[in-house]
Amino acid sequence: MLKTFINRPVLATVVSIILVILGLVGLKLLPVSRFPEIAPPSVLVSLSYPGANAETVAKSVLLPIEEAINGVEDMTYIKSSASNSGSGSVSVYFKTGTNP
Repeated sequence: MLKTFINRPVLATVVSIILVILGLVGLKLLPVSRFPEIAPPSVLVSLSYPGANAETVAKSVLLPIEEAINGVEDMTYIKSSASNSGSGSVSVYFKTGTNP
């Protein structure tokens, strides 16, 4: 079978084009419901504390925010970060299907 495609490159090209066209038609006909929500819903809180280092931002700003957010319904996890420029962020991730 491989020899057929090697000896007849036009046939191989036509078969390849037909497969691509069928794939595009199939992609257009595929219902959108087949593509589930992959990324979990999330909320991002950005903050700024001018002149503070990362440790100060974490202790005085991030920790109280995390404690206030902790226990929110349908929350899966919290991720926070602080930088030495005085900025920080808290990301809260929820179960799929939740409207935060």
